[in-house]
Amino acid sequence: MPHGRHGPLGDAGRANALLPRPVRRCGAFRMRSYDGDPVTNRDDLDLTEPPGPATIGPEPTSLWRNGDFLRFWTGESLSLLGTQVTNLALPLTAIYAFGASDEQIGLLRFLQLAPYLGLALLFGVWVDRSRRKPIMLAANLTRMVLLLLIPLLYWRDALSMTPLLVIACLIGCASVLFDVSWMSYVPTLVKEPTMYVEANAKMGISTSTAEVAGPGLAVLLVAALTAPIVLISQVLTYLVSVVTLLLIRTRESPPPPPGRARHLGRELRDGLTWVLRNPILRWLTFVGFCCNFSMITVWTMFLLYGTRDLQLASTTLGAITTASLGGLAGAVISRKVIERFRIGHVYLVSQSALLLGPALIAAAAGPRPLMVGMFILSFFTTHLGLGVAGVVVVSLQQTSTPQWMMGRMTAVFRTLLFGGGALGGLFAGMLSGAIGAHNALTVAAVGSAAVVVALVLSPVSRLRALPAPVRTTP
Repeated sequence: MPHGRHGPLGDAGRANALLPRPVRRCGAFRMRSYDGDPVTNRDDLDLTEPPGPATIGPEPTSLWRNGDFLRFWTGESLSLLGTQVTNLALPLTAIYAFGASDEQIGLLRFLQLAPYLGLALLFGVWVDRSRRKPIMLAANLTRMVLLLLIPLLYWRDALSMTPLLVIACLIGCASVLFDVSWMSYVPTLVKEPTMYVEANAKMGISTSTAEVAGPGLAVLLVAALTAPIVLISQVLTYLVSVVTLLLIRTRESPPPPPGRARHLGRELRDGLTWVLRNPILRWLTFVGFCCNFSMITVWTMFLLYGTRDLQLASTTLGAITTASLGGLAGAVISRKVIERFRIGHVYLVSQSALLLGPALIAAAAGPRPLMVGMFILSFFTTHLGLGVAGVVVVSLQQTSTPQWMMGRMTAVFRTLLFGGGALGGLFAGMLSGAIGAHNALTVAAVGSAAVVVALVLSPVSRLRALPAPVRTTP
């Protein structure tokens, strides 16, 4: 299951002197890293103080009183549920309807995520030049139409592996556009940085709830109906998301005018520079790539191992997917955990749980109930870590990046994170076909555990609190 996706704002007032913060010196604007080294300056990015976004009325003191955020949260929660069902319904359609091979399933998973490799950076520049709400509306409408095509083709006996692969890739393109936009849009609705952790925790709860309910619901619906028909219900979730976006009343400020003539290549370079020269963002990106590669690889291999080698019933697979409750638990406790412990330690422990969880799948043996129990424990541990780490990661991204750079920063992360997922799906299919799904799971578990070494060395693991929000303009 992808991570990062959708993924989720702590107490920015607890800024620590060791964390990245803006420092003016001799007319230039520099970002200082956790150890005091400059990470960017005006020669790379022309930075000044930005205007705040337009608002309507006073800022609510609680997100439960922020009607527009609640509307966005509701629509996005249903959209996430639809995405989770779709992510599983598409490969199950290929397996049950066409008898797709391991390599074809790997290719399908790759094409679902491949657009992040080629389009995220370009979409990031577009998002930073535009208002985000119209872009998100267009993306969801596109996904609705594409999903409707699958049952229509199925009813006309025209659905085969080739059109399914094309539709999966196009849905991935629309998903890239929406994912690059939503993180930049949330600060328009939640203007106080002190509420970022609360907002991200709520979004994390929605993500985790969708991951819990989505796959299990997909398996049950596929068993009762058929995978192509199930996709009609997902069209309705995107429709609700469109309606809730239309009901949001907060006016979105236009992007600030650039300090120099726009140039696509320079804007792409500025986005990469912002992420790669900031040690916190740089390490978040690297570890995130490895985590997404691990999760997609393990999940794709497990689908092949469970359905073919172990011949697990669809109800058993549905029971195993409920282990995603760990993600819900992680998102629920994340705010309290971040307030009580050093944010770096929270990040280290949660990401380690995510990376070490797959070892339980590879080690599972003995009676079938025992194996199923170990599978559930593995996925619960992985998603518990993901639920907490997702809130930490997005909060650090949002406090370390100004609003005008948010789209490109998000695009860089999405490119590498979901690119890691796309490569993981392709790698899973090829390796499973070559050495068998169980042996491939063992290889994946060892590689995932090795990333913990890099995690320990990461400067993110040594942070005490969130950085002070960066507020600059081009």
